[in-house]
Amino acid sequence: MSSSPQIRRADRLMPEERARQTLAAGYCGRLSTVGADGYPYCVPLLYLVMDGEIWVHNSRARGHLRANVEHEARACFEIDQAGEVFPYGRFECDSSLAYASVIAFGRVRVVEDEAAKQRFFEALMAKHAKPEWDRPKGFFPRLNEITVYAMTIERLSGKESPLPGPGERWPAVDRTKSPQARPPAATPREAGHGQRR
Repeated sequence: MSSSPQIRRADRLMPEERARQTLAAGYCGRLSTVGADGYPYCVPLLYLVMDGEIWVHNSRARGHLRANVEHEARACFEIDQAGEVFPYGRFECDSSLAYASVIAFGRVRVVEDEAAKQRFFEALMAKHAKPEWDRPKGFFPRLNEITVYAMTIERLSGKESPLPGPGERWPAVDRTKSPQARPPAATPREAGHGQRR
């Protein structure tokens, strides 16, 4: 597992229980693995947290993900919930994003047990299916054509930055990180831009 570096923005760190709740509630995540050539590979997947692990699936065909997992079990999984971009200062670089994100490190394995795969798909559909879909429940005729992966959670961290209220954003409050900066004077062409001739 990668060593845990000092978190630069400790003020944005989520308590572990909130990070676990955010992870469990997420929609889609990105699983990152490393291949025999040393290159990382990241793929977006629907997922769920089951039995304290992160479960995902894809085709039974031996593609990039399967080759990487067979080469190296260590992996990283990330989810995020992007919010609104907002200004906090007077310059364009004084912009930020409201967000929540969770990163998990662990080891991935291929799940071969048919009963576990069935349980995974039933839970996945319970999480993502719409109630109005009138289809047979618990019936997955192509179960053998799909690979299911489970990733242990050896280390987990979450960060978030909530959207400040209007009174806490620019122009009500100026929190620029470069208060001494002065924009260059407008050129005659820029000064006349938008004026009628």
